[in-house]
Amino acid sequence: MEFLETTVDKFTFRVPTDRIFSPEGIWLKPEAADNSGRWRIGLTDFLQQHSGDLTFALLRPEGTRLAIGDEIGVIETIKVNVSLTSPVAGTILEINPDLEMTPEVINQDPYGKGWLAVIEAAANDDLAARLMKPDAYFEHMKGQAEAEVRSR
Repeated sequence: MEFLETTVDKFTFRVPTDRIFSPEGIWLKPEAADNSGRWRIGLTDFLQQHSGDLTFALLRPEGTRLAIGDEIGVIETIKVNVSLTSPVAGTILEINPDLEMTPEVINQDPYGKGWLAVIEAAANDDLAARLMKPDAYFEHMKGQAEAEVRSR
């Protein structure tokens, strides 16, 4: 996996180049090379580091139909509770079973074993055109991190 990487203050953030991103910090990666409309989603490195050590992750159940902006789940950390909104309209096909017993896997491997769910997108949603490509998300995330450091 190739990454764009930056260090802001004492934190290093990575953005993989093989997926797309929502401005809120959710990544989406196609499940198949034929882009069959199934997307694996998860939290970006920036969002998981910014939120803190995860203590709990609760996602909506398999079969749940989502509209863009619907709550897909909630994560609790030692610092905050974060409501996660869906960047895609569709149906939840699968939830990461590891999150129930070991939600900290999101902190340990946000782009691999720490994925959240697999969603089948609505047929009319052109995600690649609507969401951020890796370089655009990288600049967005870097700007957020730098602004936070300046505001301290």
